[in-house]
Amino acid sequence: MHRHESLLSADEISHEAELVWLEDTDQLDYVRQSLDRLPTRKGKPPYHRPGRMVGYAISDADAKASRASGTFRRRVFWLQPHDRDSEPDGLYAKSAPAEAVDPRTLQPCVKGYKTERSEGGPPSTAMQELGVTLPL
Repeated sequence: MHRHESLLSADEISHEAELVWLEDTDQLDYVRQSLDRLPTRKGKPPYHRPGRMVGYAISDADAKASRASGTFRRRVFWLQPHDRDSEPDGLYAKSAPAEAVDPRTLQPCVKGYKTERSEGGPPSTAMQELGVTLPL
């Protein structure tokens, strides 16, 4: 089990109603996921990391705000500028960051997991169309 996956419990995402994708996940081998404290249950959250947000979770009406902060814990999916989709031969050509999961394994209330593809296995359709091959 990866360090980040152990920190993300099923209980923390048990009130997810929907995952909203801002990009076509079929073109992405992996996405990074984090559990952010956000001011609302739904709507596109603000984004303050390098790179770009590619998706986020919407919580159901039963989701409770933190008593201390008044915020809701929601997943945000994102990519850094040096991730494989932007730099196929870069740092993550044959691996994936600790917090990354294959977006095809994600659903509301489902943590997702790494796959051979997310770890640098068979190339994505986008990489095949560009003629990009990963080092063996």
